Amino acid sequence: MGKTYWYECERCGYRAKVSGGPDRGINVWVQTIVCRECKQLYDAVTRMKVSDPLTPLRLHPWQPLGSHQSRTRPPAFSQVLQRLPTPAASRWRWLSSRLQCPVSAVHKVEAWNE
Repeated sequence: MGKTYWYECERCGYRAKVSGGPDRGINVWVQTIVCRECKQLYDAVTRMKVSDPLTPLRLHPWQPLGSHQSRTRPPAFSQVLQRLPTPAASRWRWLSSRLQCPVSAVHKVEAWNE
């Protein structure tokens, strides 16, 4: 991943530790978002590299086992950072997700760039 920065509002003193826009690493892409309901900045996962083929019972890594619906929520940025790579995997694929607040999927968010 790239660098993380402290952003501070001079008027209200709000501080956030985020990348400040789109960023990517070897296994994950993120975009800094602003959530209008939470009034917070977050780094949201937009693409993630996973081993392929995936098991038929688990279509996406953030989908509950046994659920064959479309993906419900992308993983939180902190969860992706703690994920260990799969060294035995020989094939990989990218899973994409839309921008979404990590607190609630119904919150209105938009991309934020410094």
